[in-house]
Amino acid sequence: MPSIFFTGFPGFLGSEMLRRILGRSDDVAICLVQPKFRPLAEERARAIGFANRIRFVEGDITQPIACDVSDVREVWHFAAVYDLGVKRDVGMRVNVDGTRNVLDLGSRAPRLERVHYVSTCYVSGRHPGRFTEDDLEKGQTFNNFYEETKYLAEIEVRNGIAAGLPATIYRPSVVVGDSASGATQKYDGPYFVIQWLLRQPRLAILPVVGRPSRYTFNMVPRDFVMNAMEHLSARRDAIGKTYALADPEPLTVDATIRAIASATGRTIIRVPLTLGIAKAAIDYVPGVYRLMRIPSGAVNYFVHPTQYDTTNATKDLGAIRAPRVRDYLPNLVEFVSRHPEVGATAMA
Repeated sequence: MPSIFFTGFPGFLGSEMLRRILGRSDDVAICLVQPKFRPLAEERARAIGFANRIRFVEGDITQPIACDVSDVREVWHFAAVYDLGVKRDVGMRVNVDGTRNVLDLGSRAPRLERVHYVSTCYVSGRHPGRFTEDDLEKGQTFNNFYEETKYLAEIEVRNGIAAGLPATIYRPSVVVGDSASGATQKYDGPYFVIQWLLRQPRLAILPVVGRPSRYTFNMVPRDFVMNAMEHLSARRDAIGKTYALADPEPLTVDATIRAIASATGRTIIRVPLTLGIAKAAIDYVPGVYRLMRIPSGAVNYFVHPTQYDTTNATKDLGAIRAPRVRDYLPNLVEFVSRHPEVGATAMA
């Protein structure tokens, strides 16, 4: 029976994508799962309704993958370390070596139709100006080892495509919860600001770095990313292409702050700071991080110099569009208010 090899289950995006893939075919899914996540994976398989069509292979993408690939027709690679503070050696093992191992598995599959690789817009690093879907190696610098290692991993996929590997690359920007329910598995990115404001009274203080009217903050909800991948993965003409799954008209940081203020019901008193002072205060001034709970690495994205071109995605997605941030932010805030138990720790 045709099968799909899948990494990144039972993660936030992977779980939803696997549900959709199995819902449109009779394929069996072979999910590579670390032993420590096996119970959660089995529970989530039952929850999405396809437990009888999901087979688990215990292992780790950092090691060569031993698996029967004779019937594998698609490979979906979601697994990565999604952590801005990841150490370089860990990022290299998981994001780069892991991608090489998955590509090697795909190259051994005689019935392979396509590899679906989940990258990130932030392979751009701090490239100034417009970054197209065809761009990759632009001499950019990086904010952290997460960005760098995802960039190096995408180079591996691009090299595979050049050598004849049928693959599609998806680059989401900052992914937040479902636009309707607000549901998410992890609080990071804009959630740090939402949580900080919700811990304060109606008149709230917010340190603001740089020039917020100059920079944009690009975020998209999970359902848009899933709708986009589901649609593009069914298009044969998407093979060989890269798609920026980003908001083509992102709000400025200034407008984002105002939208979050409105959604949280807060009036904000802004405290202007330079990027260096803000990060140093979080990292070195006793009590600042404990009070704000905003990691210094997250601050870089409020002075991010890159704008993402979405030409391929806009053309091939047709009527599928990212919803307006102002429309779904209240749903994100409501979910945060009702679910304080959700943390900021990534699965790894």
